[in-house]
Amino acid sequence: MSSLLRRLIARTPRSVERDTITLELDGGRTLDVQRVRDPRAKRLKLSVDERGARLTLPWRASLVSGDRFLQQHRDWLGEQLARYATDDGIAALVPGATARLPLRGEELPLHWHEGRFARIARQDEGIRIDLPQRASAATLRRTLRAFYEAEARADIGRWLPTYLAGLPRAPRQIRLKVMSSQWGSLTPDGTLTLDLALVLGRSSAFEYVLVHELCHLLQANHSPAFWREVEARFPTWRDERTYFHAEGRRLKSHLHRLLSDD
Repeated sequence: MSSLLRRLIARTPRSVERDTITLELDGGRTLDVQRVRDPRAKRLKLSVDERGARLTLPWRASLVSGDRFLQQHRDWLGEQLARYATDDGIAALVPGATARLPLRGEELPLHWHEGRFARIARQDEGIRIDLPQRASAATLRRTLRAFYEAEARADIGRWLPTYLAGLPRAPRQIRLKVMSSQWGSLTPDGTLTLDLALVLGRSSAFEYVLVHELCHLLQANHSPAFWREVEARFPTWRDERTYFHAEGRRLKSHLHRLLSDD
């Protein structure tokens, strides 16, 4: 068989398909659920994060089985959404009105000033925001994100040299992004990605995630050998994992509210 014929009859790789369905909850409430058909999925999965509810189906799963799965987990879904709804103090960034911003486990005073250019900077007395009178909300969000990224990279720059000794190589690059569930990841090519929300929480938790991902350069798994590498470099890692269990959801929700346009 010719190579051309093989290409013509080869099955087209399936791609992820998404749509939105409405689920009726108790009390007449309704909820929009993002339904994702993913060829990589092995089982039905229901998750909730700061963006809402998501139902993941393997490619061969029927829509009927997905609907049945949702109905079976209606109570759990309502409980998870209620936890997000009761996160006190999480609000969008409002020019001139927001009084404090989270940074490194603290809520720092926010000082608003009118200026020619949008700029956010750390000062001894808190955080200063210079904002043109007619600056858009999008401009403010971009400036805030750039501020958080700069603060996060400053932390990484202080910690990284301490941990490079004993590693087979340095990360190829370090990226910061808003992650819905993970706190960090390391690709086979050595690209290290960290959740920008880490800079909102306490510094020791951020440092632990950096060490955790660096140890994957030694052990690309979560075997006992991997955790021995983490233990040798960061003995208090269990305390930080407990911190994320208690505060992680709130950190991600807070960053989402500050940077989102809804």
